[in-house]
Amino acid sequence: MQAFLIQSGDWLRDHARLIRRLQWLVVLVYGFLLIAPACLALPDDSARILNNLTLFAQFVFWGIWWPFVLVSMVLFGRLWCGVLCPEGALSEWAAKRGLGRAIPRWMRWGGWPFVAFAMTTLYGQMVSVYQYPRPALLVLGGSTVAAIAVGLVYTRGKRAWCRHLCPVNGVFALLSKLSPLHYRVDESAWKAAGAGIIPIRSVDCAPLMPLRHMQGNSGCHMCGRCSGHRGAIALTARPWGHEVIELAEKDSNGWQSALILYGLLGIALGAFHWTNSDVFVAVKLWLADWLANRGVLWPLADDAPWWLLTHYPQVNDSLTWLDGAVLIAYILTAALLMGTVLALLLAVSVRLAGPWRRQRFHHLTQSLIPLAACGVFLGLSALTVSLLKAEGVPLWWVLPLRVGLLAGANLWCLRLGWGIVGRWRGRRIPALVPLALALALVDASWWLLWWT
Repeated sequence: MQAFLIQSGDWLRDHARLIRRLQWLVVLVYGFLLIAPACLALPDDSARILNNLTLFAQFVFWGIWWPFVLVSMVLFGRLWCGVLCPEGALSEWAAKRGLGRAIPRWMRWGGWPFVAFAMTTLYGQMVSVYQYPRPALLVLGGSTVAAIAVGLVYTRGKRAWCRHLCPVNGVFALLSKLSPLHYRVDESAWKAAGAGIIPIRSVDCAPLMPLRHMQGNSGCHMCGRCSGHRGAIALTARPWGHEVIELAEKDSNGWQSALILYGLLGIALGAFHWTNSDVFVAVKLWLADWLANRGVLWPLADDAPWWLLTHYPQVNDSLTWLDGAVLIAYILTAALLMGTVLALLLAVSVRLAGPWRRQRFHHLTQSLIPLAACGVFLGLSALTVSLLKAEGVPLWWVLPLRVGLLAGANLWCLRLGWGIVGRWRGRRIPALVPLALALALVDASWWLLWWT
């Protein structure tokens, strides 16, 4: 098995030209599926996935592409980023022809992964990015244009966008920690190779990883360019979640915790829930009545442009200004409540395990990554289910599969929590009780969505 993995890494290194061609093919397909549907009329009720380009593109992007990109992070690390991602390829291509300026200090701010994810998720809900082609073009296409622009200005042939500003960079960095594959660096072999008299070619590492000291998967794009370098780097297997238990003890930080608790388990969860929420409807109706009684009617108008709020009167789907305000408030409030309660439960876990340390809190928070990943997959795949339902596909298997995935994610979280607390030599069983309650809280939110 190990020999096969080493050969796989070397194959990626030796077939860089083929990979570049594959990336350009993905860019072309990606561009076509983004641009062409936005130029067409919206599909009518008789349209189906196989006879309507708009529905086909919707199914490809949100039903298959993005859900299974998330799955690939858990299985193979950030292989998608290094081999297939169109934004990464375009940003690197632009950087080879751009100004080559140094990455500025503002771009290195550690909060960008959380802020970019939160803003993109909120805006996507405001314009119904999953349902309509023009918002998809605006959000995904806008991100691609920004990636090219950053490449044209900063670095020489590197991926500054991917490393610092990509809206899903932080999510991918977290999920890749679960992967059983990584490029292991043997520092003793590295030093031995450096003692020779023959010059060693440098590695063109697009995401700017410090190769000699690279230990984890978070920033590595798994492209294989460094495979075999100095006889010290090789694609290697490791236990599932090894990076979370072993390396995150030092590498975890507050921004990662915020992304897990308030982003993936807060904002994302609220975004998936608001359309089916009785609370959202009740608050909106109460506010509408309150405003109408006072003669304030402009918030009840649905005349916002489509690029600011959903506005498709031809299919009877438009949001009022009040809808947009309540939508944002609902998602942010849900994120604040969920994230804070989860944080408190994790803090109790840390204290029950032993002496309180902030770094232990950040470390234990990473045990929730499997459940966070599962939740985003379940939320995105809900569109897959809706589209398949419209096609008449039997869906009896969906609920058992969802429950099975959620149960598996819970067990994985508990296993990671057990390993993390054990690494501290703390009291495992008392510490895992509040952690289990945190998992149950997230599970309950999915129960409300599926069974009410």
